[in-house]
Order: sequence, then C-alpha cells, then structure tokens
Amino acid sequence: MTVDAAGHLTAGGTPLVRLDRLPAPPGRALWGKLEWFNPGGSAKDRTAQAMLDAALDSGRVHAGSVLVESTSGNFGVALARLAVRHGLTLHVVLDPRTNTATVAALRALGAIVHELDAPDPATGDWLTARLAAARALLAEHPGAVSLDQYSNPAAVRAHADGTMAEIVRDLGRPPDAVVVATSTTGTIGGCLAHVREHELPTRVVAVDAVGSVLFGGCRGDRPLNGFGAGVVPPLAEGLQPDAVVRVTPLEAVRGCRLLARTEGWLVGASAGAVVHALTRADLPGASTVVGIFHDAGHAYLDTVHDDAWVEAHLGARP
Repeated sequence: MTVDAAGHLTAGGTPLVRLDRLPAPPGRALWGKLEWFNPGGSAKDRTAQAMLDAALDSGRVHAGSVLVESTSGNFGVALARLAVRHGLTLHVVLDPRTNTATVAALRALGAIVHELDAPDPATGDWLTARLAAARALLAEHPGAVSLDQYSNPAAVRAHADGTMAEIVRDLGRPPDAVVVATSTTGTIGGCLAHVREHELPTRVVAVDAVGSVLFGGCRGDRPLNGFGAGVVPPLAEGLQPDAVVRVTPLEAVRGCRLLARTEGWLVGASAGAVVHALTRADLPGASTVVGIFHDAGHAYLDTVHDDAWVEAHLGARP
C-alpha cells in the first residue's frame, strides 16, 4: 500500500514476490502480485478507489450520497472503507456464498447489508439475483447511485495504470505471461489494456471458474465466490485474453492448500485457482510468469481452508 501527500493510505504499491518453493514446470520462474497488501485487503481497493474518485470529481457523488452495489464481498469492503471517509451511506447486496468474516467486516464498517436467500428463479444464478436486488434498492432510494463495478471503465484504468504497470516496473521487464482470475473482468481488462497500449510481448491468461459464462463458458453451479460469473458483464465485451484456464472448485482449493504449504501464503479461492494455472505445463514459451493474488485467505479459513467444509460442499477428504 502507499501513502499520499496528505498522509492517507491509498491503494497500490503491492509487493511482487518470487515463488521459488511452488512446484513449477522446468524453466518457469513464478512470481506473485500480493494484492491483499492494499488498505482493505484486496485488489478491489484499486477498483473502488478509482471509481469513487471519478464519481466525486464529476459531482455525481458527494458527502451524504447513498450508494447501492452488488458484491461477492471484497468490493463491498473496499467501498465501505471509502464510504466512511467521504460521509456516504452504502447498501451492499450479497449472496450466501460470501464469507462470514467478510459480512462481519462490512457491518463493522457501517455498510447496510442485504443478504439474498434465493438465486434468480429463471437461471438459478446468484449474480443475476444480486443485480436485480440492487436495481430494486436503487428504485427505493431516489437519488441513490451505483458505481457499477461490472461496467465502469475506471475499474479498467485502475489496473492498467496500476496493477500491470507495477508488475512491469517491479520485475524490470515485461513478464512472458500474467495470470489473472476473472469475474467483473476489470483486472484482466486493465492488464490487457496496458499490454496492448505499450505493445508488450506479455501473454494475458484468464483464469475462470468451471460453470462461468465468461469467454464462452457454459453456465453451471459455482460453489466458490470471487471468480467466474453467471452473466457476461459489459466490461468483458470485446475482451480477448490470450488463453483461458477453467478451474474446478476442488482445483482452486488444492491451489490454496499448495501455496500455504510451500510458500507460507494464505490466499482466497480465486488466488488458489491462479496457483492451479501457474503450475500447469501448458503455458508454452512462458519462462517468467506472474500470478495476481486478489486477496488473502483469512476470510476463507472456514471454507476452502477447512477440511470439514470442503468435504461437506465439494465431497473431497483431506
């Protein structure tokens, strides 16, 4: 994290570390971008800060404004921190997959939490239901604003000018590949934008959940939150990653456990999926590969890091 001229913590400046204990195919050097070093504990701090700054600068949002957002968790926490600092009221719509620690953090920061009890009846999708509930809340609160992380271009610029630019700067050269978990697609969109704007040779690899509809995927059950999507967000329109790796829930869990037992880093489900992709052999020509780890694993200690939860929900024993 960084400190601005006024002495306030801001998003960005997260560490890029070598992952030399993680088993990798021969000739591949692995690096991790540790996004939980942002002030709110995730890559979504960059997204929330960029989007809110743009809304404040335009006058669309001001002290006393009401915000309404759909979130799987991290974006809500990031925005709740900023809402406190700017005198805003924040309503967040969650579904039951959100970690209990994240829900507690949202309430501790003063967010008004709306937890859904059923998915969208037509599709069975939780994101579709969250978006519908957010629209209903906006109608209930005249003048309320949604920054909308699914369509806001400021989210892309946050990662183009921040995350990807930092990776190239700190590595000292463009990596051969960068591996990014996808959901709203703001992070991968920013990485792709930076690579193409600067004509870098870096391949951008999307990590998507099995059951996600992103990049031509087929809709299915997704018991883990944080990566994958049940609808294609506007930010994803026109995005063409160089490769897509689809990861099952159990593969994501194994990735989380592997990183913990080799590098000593506790990470969340999406980062576990990134670990799975990093350690695969089918990234041809990629000798230096950077994985973006969106959040730490402390909020996931009762889910992907808990043997009983994994056995009950994914049918796998330790």
